[in-house]
Amino acid sequence: MDLLTGLATYRKTAFVAQKVEADGKRAPDHQVIDVHCHARWDGYNGARMIENMNAAGIQKAWLLSWELPEREMNPIYYSEISPTGVGMQFHDVIDVIERYPDRFIPGTTFDPREPHAHERLKAAVNTHHVRVFGELKLRMRYDDPDAIRLFHYCGELGLPVICHLQPTFPRLGVPSARQWWYGGGLEVMDTPLRLCPHTRFLGHARGFWREISADADQDLQDYPAGKPVVGGGRLLEYLDKFPNLNCDLSGGSGHTALSRDLNFTRKFLIDYQERMFFGRDEFSNRMYDLLVSLNLPNTVLAKILGGNAMRLVPA
Repeated sequence: MDLLTGLATYRKTAFVAQKVEADGKRAPDHQVIDVHCHARWDGYNGARMIENMNAAGIQKAWLLSWELPEREMNPIYYSEISPTGVGMQFHDVIDVIERYPDRFIPGTTFDPREPHAHERLKAAVNTHHVRVFGELKLRMRYDDPDAIRLFHYCGELGLPVICHLQPTFPRLGVPSARQWWYGGGLEVMDTPLRLCPHTRFLGHARGFWREISADADQDLQDYPAGKPVVGGGRLLEYLDKFPNLNCDLSGGSGHTALSRDLNFTRKFLIDYQERMFFGRDEFSNRMYDLLVSLNLPNTVLAKILGGNAMRLVPA
């Protein structure tokens, strides 16, 4: 079946790799681990999250915080997150995991600009068994010396780092208005990837995924969609150059990038199968459905859905 036709009819074909239980719920043949999940997000408390995971066939999820100074938070998020703090708080991660310890792996971040970030991170690992540094989403460049020091320490602790990259637009000019950028574009990762070779990074968000195409710098959309991928973009160059770079498939950015050119996407996922990590950053099944619709080899799909996550952070 042609890949474009396959996506258009995915509701009929997307579950070929699944068993169907008597109650009609989908039960994946593969272990599924969501590497990008948030607590108290978009109206979901712990109990509702578990219901959603059960319905989607997700065994475990990396539960991430997002903490930042209030002055750095885009106001659009206030209607989507818990009003008990700024961003998504680590105490909410702890609360949900204490209620459902078998379903979540704890993650958190600390602002690299804080003088005691290293000590606080070590305490989080020792006290709350944090296994992931994420989601890092701050209005600072990730090639900042303080960030690089903390990334290096994450490597020493064995914590993978999930980086949200969101550049300003236009990419090659001066923005005409204030924008809510985070981290910078993919180019800011060159230095930390090079100087922290033992730290495993997972790239996430529009500043990462738009670089799948070689025309990213000329594209005026922050979420390029509905157009073929041109050549080998900067993202492929970085994956070839840095073995410690990996891809977090979650969110609108990941889905938009992977659904824009399905023939390219299938080859891309097969070529870099060891570096692809299934994630949602939401409570829909669209990324799972897209992956299944591509008719990937069974071994490749197994790695992406959970095998790579288990290898990086054994559950």
